[in-house]
Amino acid sequence: MLTTINPTTGQQVATWETHDADQVTTALARSWDAFGDWRSAGLARRTEVLAAAADELDRRRDELAELMVTEMGKTLAAAGSEVDKCAWACRHYAEHAAGYLAHDVIETDAARSYVRFDPLGPILAIMPWNFPFWQAFRALAPALAAGNTMLLKHASNVPGCAMAIEEVLTAAGAPDGVFTTLLIGSDPIDDIIADQRIRGVTLTGSEPAGRAVAEQAGAHLTPTVLELGGSDPFIVLPDADIDHAAEVAASSRLINNGQSCIAAKRFIVVGDALEPFTEAFRAQLAEATVGDPMEDDTDVGPLAREDLRDDLQDQVRRSVDDGARLVLGGEVQDRPGWFHDVTLLTDVDMRHAAGWEETFGPLAAVLPAADEQDAVALANASRFGLGAAIFSTDVEHAQEVAAQVESGAVFVNELVKSDPRVPFGGVKDSGYGRELGEYGAKAFTNAKTIWVS
Repeated sequence: MLTTINPTTGQQVATWETHDADQVTTALARSWDAFGDWRSAGLARRTEVLAAAADELDRRRDELAELMVTEMGKTLAAAGSEVDKCAWACRHYAEHAAGYLAHDVIETDAARSYVRFDPLGPILAIMPWNFPFWQAFRALAPALAAGNTMLLKHASNVPGCAMAIEEVLTAAGAPDGVFTTLLIGSDPIDDIIADQRIRGVTLTGSEPAGRAVAEQAGAHLTPTVLELGGSDPFIVLPDADIDHAAEVAASSRLINNGQSCIAAKRFIVVGDALEPFTEAFRAQLAEATVGDPMEDDTDVGPLAREDLRDDLQDQVRRSVDDGARLVLGGEVQDRPGWFHDVTLLTDVDMRHAAGWEETFGPLAAVLPAADEQDAVALANASRFGLGAAIFSTDVEHAQEVAAQVESGAVFVNELVKSDPRVPFGGVKDSGYGRELGEYGAKAFTNAKTIWVS
């Protein structure tokens, strides 16, 4: 049984019967059977379904946004934007998949030689709750365009979103078995990965979950794409536009109620920029309104689960106990639901929980850096490497610094974000492989060499 609890109230909303072993077996068979026809349907047919899915997302935008708010607590405005982004991804692959997946002609001594990109088969997608539509669509749009089928194991606290995604694809004309939602917990995952019909696994989630999935997939030589945690550095160089940096910093830290893998979490400030940035940043954070995510004037809603709120509070407490300085917030809010203050810690270093661990919620940590080299060293000291931001008025120099940062993406004078046009993913304990862009279209394909004499 899966249970939906509204994080704004802490009250149960709905229960869902999980799929049993026979239903999972049937779903696997349907996905495998659908694969043959789907790969043969042709790119035009597949992208037609994606374009129709975008239209369906547009049509159901308000309904789907409210569903996200109810199940995981993001603000209504953020939820609406998420639906829009999913539609954008579908349209992007509908328009660009032909170019992404075109044969790569290579000049050799053959009469003709080229690489074609063939789909692998059914892909198991294991997705998290924090962007319940976007995480799924950024995986499914390129995979389905390439000719794969997909089975979705979504987070257990967003079953309504999981079923709605399948409804969108079905309404868009996806044949039976092309996309299937599995309402299951974690226990059946190993057996599903072990099934020879599963030809790839994509997971967005925690580092421990990624390690467990990689181990099981590796035992069966099944390719994986893993997007795991992040403790993204936000580097402020001495010549940065402080007001702009502080404004973007607050937006980046508080996006999705602070529950984003690529939200800036460690604000590394160099030299003389420390005091003015910290004060400007504190002022920006202090203006954020914590409240009911359905209200228009709310900037930060609740955390998605009670345990997540309590974990965040524990990280604040441990950091302060170890010498970090609390300058804003710092408390669980005394109200129904799972709300936490917007919180700012300064004098943080890599010994503190807020410096070393991934913090998932409205908690920002300022780390002082003596100079640019120290800032890069602090950025790279994390075991994570998902995204990073650098702020400087010298854009050319900022790009030189970006080359030294160990992460899957570096954004200069902008917050880190995912975009259907460019690859997305991490290094180190943030995982491997890439989603989105051309790289995402080819992630679950066989790069097959054709040599003609």
